[in-house]
Amino acid sequence: MIISTTETIPGKEITEVLGIARGSTVRARNVGRDIFAGIKNLVGGEIEEYTKLQATSREQAITRMIEDANGLDADAIVNVRFMTSVITQGAAEVLAYGTAVKIK
Repeated sequence: MIISTTETIPGKEITEVLGIARGSTVRARNVGRDIFAGIKNLVGGEIEEYTKLQATSREQAITRMIEDANGLDADAIVNVRFMTSVITQGAAEVLAYGTAVKIK
């Protein structure tokens, strides 16, 4: 599966637009990470526990988006974007979406 943030794929021709492919996950923080994050917040610097949580969430959303595109029999996903939204205190959704297409 070719994934691109651009509207086109160099050297390929989009022959059909199949629709929107999407994948999301909702993740919550945990107490252990919050304790370390709170300490890090006092001294400054990157909060690595949250960085890893977000990276894992993005990867899971991408995987689910690819599964959705496979269900549409797509060859590629173009115009891929990410969106994050707070669901409740301590939990957020990460959404990956793009346009599923057939290419030649």
